Amino acid sequence: MLPWQSVPDESVWGKSRGLDPALPPYPLVRHLLDAAAMALHLWDVYLADNQRARIADGMGLAEELDRARALVGLCAGLHDIGKLSGFQFCSRRAAQFLSSELTAGSGRMSSERTGHDVAGMTAAAKVLRVLGFEDDDEKRATERVAEIIGGHHGRFHHLENSAGPAFLGDAVWAGQRAAHATAVHDALGAPTAPGSFKAPGAVLVSGVVILADWLVSQEGYLRQRQRALEPSLTAHLRRSQADAVTLLRDAGLTPVELDRKDFAEAYGIAGEPNPLQQSVMDELSAAAGAGGRGGVMLVTAAPGDGKSETALEAERILSKICGTHGYAFLLPTMATSDQMHDRVARTLRNPSGGDVGLTLVHSMAWLSSAYADDDLDGETVVTCDGDEAPVGRRRREADMRPGRWLRGSKRPLLAQFAVGTIDQALMAVLPVRHNALRMLALSNKTFIVDEAHAYDPYMQVLLGRLLNWLGFYGVPVVLLSATLPGSVSDRLIKEYLQGAGHKPTVLKRQTFPAPYPGWLYVDGETGKCAQMSPVRQMEQARTRNVRLRVDVERVVHGGKGGALDRIAVIKRLLEPVATGHGGTALVVCNTVGDAQETYQQVREEVDRRSHEEGGDVQLLHARFPGDVREERTDEVTAGLGRSGPRPVRRIVVATQVVEQSLDLDADIVISDLAPLSLLLQRAGRCWRHENHWQRHGYPDGRGRPGWADGPRLVVLDPLAGGGRMPVQWGEVYSEYLLGKTSRKLAEIDGDGIAIPDGVQRLVEAVHGDSDDFDWKASGGREAKAWAEYKGKEAAERSMAVLRAVPRARLVAKLHELHDMEGEEDEWEVSTRLGADSVRLLCAYAQEDGRLTLDAEGTQPLPEATRDGRMPAPAVRQVMRRTIPIRADWFRDAEPDSLSPPASWAEHPMLGDLRVLRQPIRQGRAQAVKVGDKALRLDHDLGLVRA
Repeated sequence: MLPWQSVPDESVWGKSRGLDPALPPYPLVRHLLDAAAMALHLWDVYLADNQRARIADGMGLAEELDRARALVGLCAGLHDIGKLSGFQFCSRRAAQFLSSELTAGSGRMSSERTGHDVAGMTAAAKVLRVLGFEDDDEKRATERVAEIIGGHHGRFHHLENSAGPAFLGDAVWAGQRAAHATAVHDALGAPTAPGSFKAPGAVLVSGVVILADWLVSQEGYLRQRQRALEPSLTAHLRRSQADAVTLLRDAGLTPVELDRKDFAEAYGIAGEPNPLQQSVMDELSAAAGAGGRGGVMLVTAAPGDGKSETALEAERILSKICGTHGYAFLLPTMATSDQMHDRVARTLRNPSGGDVGLTLVHSMAWLSSAYADDDLDGETVVTCDGDEAPVGRRRREADMRPGRWLRGSKRPLLAQFAVGTIDQALMAVLPVRHNALRMLALSNKTFIVDEAHAYDPYMQVLLGRLLNWLGFYGVPVVLLSATLPGSVSDRLIKEYLQGAGHKPTVLKRQTFPAPYPGWLYVDGETGKCAQMSPVRQMEQARTRNVRLRVDVERVVHGGKGGALDRIAVIKRLLEPVATGHGGTALVVCNTVGDAQETYQQVREEVDRRSHEEGGDVQLLHARFPGDVREERTDEVTAGLGRSGPRPVRRIVVATQVVEQSLDLDADIVISDLAPLSLLLQRAGRCWRHENHWQRHGYPDGRGRPGWADGPRLVVLDPLAGGGRMPVQWGEVYSEYLLGKTSRKLAEIDGDGIAIPDGVQRLVEAVHGDSDDFDWKASGGREAKAWAEYKGKEAAERSMAVLRAVPRARLVAKLHELHDMEGEEDEWEVSTRLGADSVRLLCAYAQEDGRLTLDAEGTQPLPEATRDGRMPAPAVRQVMRRTIPIRADWFRDAEPDSLSPPASWAEHPMLGDLRVLRQPIRQGRAQAVKVGDKALRLDHDLGLVRA
C-alpha cells in the first residue's frame, strides 16, 4: 500500500445533495465515523436489554457485551464503504472535488451502474481481511457483515449478485477502501471478528445501521458539520459522539422513565381496579419470574371489562422484568387506532415534564387531528444521492409525510410508545424494504395486540410468524380478546415458544387453554404456564355477571316482507326510544348501503333533523371523508360514552366501525346477523358501563329509561325460517358462519347468554376447530357454503405461508428476508387479502370550469409545482377529504375520467388518488356515472352508490 493510501482521502465524498454548494461535499470518512458514533449511542441508550443480549448471543459474545457493541459500531461505520467506487462519479459537482489519483480511471468506473450498497457488499471481504477477519472460522461472520452492508438501504441481496471489478476501481480505490475502514476500525478500538454471527441478531444490527445512518444524514445536521469540519478525525469523532446524544433526543427516541401513578389517576377511572386488573398487578410478577427470554400473555374478558388497562398494567410489569422500553399497542383498524391513541395519550402525561415519544402508526396517521402541528414538513433525511432509486420509481421513493422526525415514512414504530394498526407490525415479516428496521422497532418494547379475534386466517398466520420472531428476541407479548377461539390462541402461543427455542415435537403434545375471564402467562425460557388465581377469576366473573337477553327477529330485505320487512321491524323495535321516555339505541348494519337506508327511514320517523343539524338520529360508517368521519366518531363517542353528558334520546345507525375499541354504551343493540363472535362484540356496546354507573352515579343523574330493564341484543336474521342471505351482503361474511350462527342462536333459550360464563362456549361452538362436514349430505346449499368457507380459509393460510419470511431460527442468509420478485415495498405486498382499495377524492366541477373541494366553490384544488411538490398543509387538506374505496368499483370506468389533476401526477400521495368530479348544476352537485353505478357525496349520508 502506498503511504498516501494509508490515510483516508477526504476528497472522497459521502453526502452532497442538499448541502452548501459553495463548499466541498461532506467527506465519506466523516460520515462513516458519524454513523459509527450514533450506532454506539443507540446500543447504549435506545436498544433494550433483550436486544443487546440477542445480538451478543448471536455473535457468541454473551459475556463480552462491550466487544459486541464495538462490532455493531463497525457495521455502521462500514455501511457506505461501497461509495468508494464508480458511485463517486454519479454527481458531476461532487466528483470535481476528487483528487487526481482517484480520477485517473473515472471513465471506465462510471460506465457501469451499480448501487453502492451492492458495491459495499462485494468489497467487504477484502476490506475485512485488512482488518484481521481472516480465519476460516470467521468467514461466516465476514459474510454476515457483508450482508448487513449490502442491506443498509432496507433490502438484503444475494452475495452472488456482486458489483463488477471495473465499478470498484483499481488498486488505488482498493487502498482507499482499506484506509477508510481502518480509520473506523481503529476509532472503535480495533474489535476482533466474532466466531459466529447468527441471522436474527444480524437483522437487529441491520436495523441499528439503518437508523444510525438516517439520524446522522439529516440535512440540517450535515450542513452544520460541512461548514465547520474539525481539524482531525479524532476531534471529529468526539464531536459526533457528543452530537449523537442530541440527535437521538431531538428525534424523540431517547427512552423516558415515567413516574408511576395510581390506577385511577393513570387511566382517568374513578374507583379501584377490577379483579382482573388487580390480579395482574398482584400476581403477574411472580408468574413472569426472571423473564430472561420474555413470555406471552393472553387476556380474555367480555367487552367493556377493562382489557386495555389490564394490558398496560401488564406492560409496566413485563417491561421492567424483561428489560424492554415502552410498548406498541396494535389494533385491527385505523379508526380503533385513532381512538386508542387518544386514550393512551392521556395515560402517558408525565408529571415530571419529560417529553414522551408517542406516535400514531397507520398509513393515514398524519391526517389525524392529533398531529395538527404548525410545521408539517419535518426534517429532510439525505439517505442517497441518486444510485438507489430504480428508473421510473422516483415518485414512489419520495417522503412527503409531514410532521416531526418520527412522523416520517417507516419511522413511527421506532418511538418508545406507538399505537397503530396491526398491519404496520406485520410488515416486519413480509419481504418488504426496511423490514429489519420494523423488527428493530418492535423488539425493544412490549408488544400488545388488541382484538386478537378480529384477524382472518391470512393475518393470523402472519401474526404467528411475527410472534415467532418476537419469541426469539425475548419480547414480552400481550394478546387481548373477548372472543378468541382456543385453537387460535393455542397456535399463537406455540409460535412464540417455537421462536424462543422450544421444539415443535414437544409443543405438539401441549395445550394452553385460556381461562375466561382471566389471563395466562407462558414463560419464554421454561415454557411454564401460570394463570390468574381461581379466587380472582371468580371475583371477576361475579363483577360482570349478567344475562344478555337475545331476541332473534326474522326479517326480509328489499321492502317486500310486510311485517317481516327489515326496516319495519327496526322501526317497531325503536318505538320505545322514539315515542316513549327516550333512551339510546345502537343499530349495527352489515353494509354501508343498508346503514344509509336505515338512517334515512328511521330519521324520517323519529326526527327529521339531520346528523349535522344535531338530530336525535346519527349515522356513522367508513364512507365519509376522513375529516367528517373523525368528527362524527367523536360525536357518537361523546353521546354514548361513559362520562356524558348523555342525550335524552339518541339512535346511532352504524356499520362494523363500532364493533371494536369504541367505548359506547347503548340501552339496546339491534344488529344484522353476523358471525357469533362479532355479535358478541356488538353486544358489548349494550349496558357497557352499567356497573360503573351503579357505583359512581349515572351521567347527569339520569338513569336508564323504564323500558330498558336489562341488556338486550336483537338480531335481525334473514336466514331464519329457511331464508337466504341478502344479495347486497356479497362477501362481507361467510355464508357458512352466518348459517352456523343462525342455528346456534335458535338454540339459546329464554334465559339468554350468561356473561361471562357462556361466552367462550358459544365462540368455540361456532368458530372453534371442527370438520363439520356431513359426508352423507346431498351437496346442498349448506354443504357448498362449508366447502367454500374451508377452502377460502386453507387458501388464505397457504398464501400467508408463501409470502411471509421464514421463522427466525430457520434463516441462514439474510436475503431470505427478501426472496420475492418485484421492488419489495409496502405497496407490493399486502398484510390483508381481499379487494384492493384506493382513495377517492370527491371534488366539485363548478360551472365556470374550476375544480374545488367544496360544493360552494370557495376552496380551489391546490396545484403542485412542476416537480410535483406541494406544501404539506395543502396535501393534508386534500387527503383529509378522501375516502377509502374498493378499487374494483372503478374497473369499468373510463381510464381518464377519475385521474387526478395533471400537476399531481408526480406527487407521492396525490398522484395515486381517484378524483370524482361532481358537476354543479344550479348550485347542486350531480351524481357521476361510474360503470353501471352512480356515485355522489351526500353531506349527510356520505358517499352514495346506487
